[in-house]
Amino acid sequence: MPQEAQQIFAAAFKAAQSDGMSEEGARQIAWNSVKNQYEKGSDRKWHAKGEVTAQHHKAVTSGGN
Repeated sequence: MPQEAQQIFAAAFKAAQSDGMSEEGARQIAWNSVKNQYEKGSDRKWHAKGEVTAQHHKAVTSGGN
C-alpha cells in the first residue's frame, strides 16, 4: 500500500480509537477511509482513485442501437 494510504489508515484508526471505538470498529473505519481515496487495481496494487492505470485503458464495446 502506498505511504500516503498507510498514513490515512493510521490516522483514521487512531482517531476512531480515541473516540472510544473498538479495535475492530476502528479497523473498519480506517479501511473505509483508505478505500475512499484508493482502490486496488487489476495488478493487485493500490492506486489513488482517478490515477491512470492499465485497467482504465480497456476497450469498451457495446451492442448495436
